Amino acid sequence: MIIFKIFFAILILFSLNAHASTVIKFATLAPEGTSWTRTLRKFADEVKEKTSGRVSLKIYSGGISGDEKDIVRKIRIGQLNAAGFTGFGLGEIAPEIRVLDAPFLFSNSIQIDSVYSAFNEELKNTFLKKGFILLGYSEVGTVYVFSKNPIKKLSDFSKSKMWLWEGDPIAQETFKSFKANLIPLSITDVMTSLQTGMIDTVYGTPNTIIPLQWYSKMKYALDIPITNASGAILLSKKTFDKLSKEDAQILLDLAQKHFKALNEISRKENLKAIETLKSKGIIFLKPSTLDEAELKKAGEEARKNLSGKVYKKELLEKIESYLKKEKK
Repeated sequence: MIIFKIFFAILILFSLNAHASTVIKFATLAPEGTSWTRTLRKFADEVKEKTSGRVSLKIYSGGISGDEKDIVRKIRIGQLNAAGFTGFGLGEIAPEIRVLDAPFLFSNSIQIDSVYSAFNEELKNTFLKKGFILLGYSEVGTVYVFSKNPIKKLSDFSKSKMWLWEGDPIAQETFKSFKANLIPLSITDVMTSLQTGMIDTVYGTPNTIIPLQWYSKMKYALDIPITNASGAILLSKKTFDKLSKEDAQILLDLAQKHFKALNEISRKENLKAIETLKSKGIIFLKPSTLDEAELKKAGEEARKNLSGKVYKKELLEKIESYLKKEKK
């Protein structure tokens, strides 16, 4: 009788484990209807299908889970499990990663892809030490400065009332080196502040400034990318460790498939978005060769000032050295 009860209990436990499911609560600032959320939902559907429902994603889009600082905090206390982060959010987890957002570090997408590939293991281990699994990269894209008044050279920034993503050391040091008048705000307060005139200058990728509607308050864009905004999809290691080996591998494989494709989509859409912005009356102002050199010199100074504060000097130098070799 006792043996039968033990056997029956084991059978029940086995049955429960066989049908156990994991719901991954996933947050993103990306609004619904964007390529980001469309890709994310395709990823979620395929994960559920390939794991026979053992793993599913519940998506919280459009910033309903708060700013990226809020999202990081909620993952740490278990209210959320995963998120798609911009460099700002990645910096809340692993500040050294922000080296990828340093001003004028990259000249083109070939350099970006090369660095991400060459330093992949180092980046993965950086997140792992902080309790996160890197599911994939999803860069936000090239960042431009948009303004109500013309900005074409370094001295024009001193006349601006420039939004600064509150708590972002990269943007702060970059635009400080440009001598801009910085006004720190949460990303959720930008539109209201543009409407009231508290700020008149913002920065962002062409593909994000459109759905956020910021472009409607702008007239000009500085026609030189300040940086390439990094992005990544991270999952709490605690959640990942609960998955079976089979389901964990399915999740990793599908993440690689979908988010690699998203990078290519994002790049194409950013180029298309520039044309859309021009059609909506945004004037792209190209700096002279001299003015561009002055801007890049200020950016290089900001990169150096950030080393030892946000990221290690050795890491910056290692990436810069790698890029110089790639150019040869």
